[in-house]
Amino acid sequence: MLFAYGTQVSAQEKKLNYSLDGYITNMQSVMFDSIKANWINDNLIHNRLNFSWFPDDAFSINIGLRTRIFTGESLKYIPGYADLLSKDKGIIDLNTNLVSENSVIINSQIDRANISFEKENLSITLGRQRINWGRSFVWNPNDIFNSYSFFDFDYPEKPGSDALRIQYYTGAASSAEIVAKIDSSKKITAAGMYRFNLLSYDFQIFGGIISEQDYVIGTGWEGAIKNMSFRGEISYLHPKEQFIDTTGLLIADISTDYTFQNSLSLRFEFLYNQQPASGGISSFEEYYYKPLSVKNLSFTEYNIFGSLSYPVTPLFNISVSGMYYPKINGYFIGPNFSFSVSENADFSVLAQTFGGSLQNRITGNTEFKKITFVFLRFKYNF
Repeated sequence: MLFAYGTQVSAQEKKLNYSLDGYITNMQSVMFDSIKANWINDNLIHNRLNFSWFPDDAFSINIGLRTRIFTGESLKYIPGYADLLSKDKGIIDLNTNLVSENSVIINSQIDRANISFEKENLSITLGRQRINWGRSFVWNPNDIFNSYSFFDFDYPEKPGSDALRIQYYTGAASSAEIVAKIDSSKKITAAGMYRFNLLSYDFQIFGGIISEQDYVIGTGWEGAIKNMSFRGEISYLHPKEQFIDTTGLLIADISTDYTFQNSLSLRFEFLYNQQPASGGISSFEEYYYKPLSVKNLSFTEYNIFGSLSYPVTPLFNISVSGMYYPKINGYFIGPNFSFSVSENADFSVLAQTFGGSLQNRITGNTEFKKITFVFLRFKYNF
């Protein structure tokens, strides 16, 4: 199993005293604003290794290493591309470019490195780890420790944080936890959460401070309305400085999904993201590549998402997702075709197309812009 999603392991893995797994992908991509214009071609080879060691029944040590080989034209045309890849958000720099040339970059990053202790109702994890407080699928206002991009499909483990996490399970469906994270700027994000079940719904409430700058409170829920799932997250951020005179930011998300008897799956999600003064983008590439935080989960105030997925055969699946951004009359469309070559290998063809009216920061004029990414990916799990 990929321990990146947690520290729970099987009895067989504990009997062996260790586990080692991972995957390797080869992905060819092109980027263009018009199919008749110039294309930017890139290639990415992505290898991941997950290692866990279990000294005894209570302790486990987990390490996750991702190594990527980038080649192609983005290395030449995107300023600071190598620096962007080697930037580490944690207090300890575990991200480096082993090779950084005009035509090739080899980047290696340890994104999981933690020790975990579990005894009865208590769980303590120290080190680089994934802390997932999100409930929804696309946007997670409650995920204040390590926000991630929906569009980064080649990184299913998602980012980690350098943190101390203490969890205590108070019942079968309730728990309390405290988390403290420190980033590369030596700023602390700390919060406490309580989870409980009420009326067949799982609820969570939390409060804390983000990067020593913003106080945050929030809640989330997950349940069902008849046969449809119903989830939501709400977070409110308020600056620590000038607390009385400054307006906070409200971020709220609701989502639902339903699967028919023929396995057709539908999903809908809505995000309201009260934009800070620095909100907005001048190009879709800017949003696509920049680091995310809970403040910039989106670049517009209102965001609407929908998707459908259908297994044509047990080996062949098709899906398409889309977003609508009313403020800029913008859109995202993402078709996905996936074919299982074998039990451990699959081949995918994906596309991501963005379009909308964005403001040119130099001229101040509003211009309609679009960009398309197309990916061909082969993935082998081991």
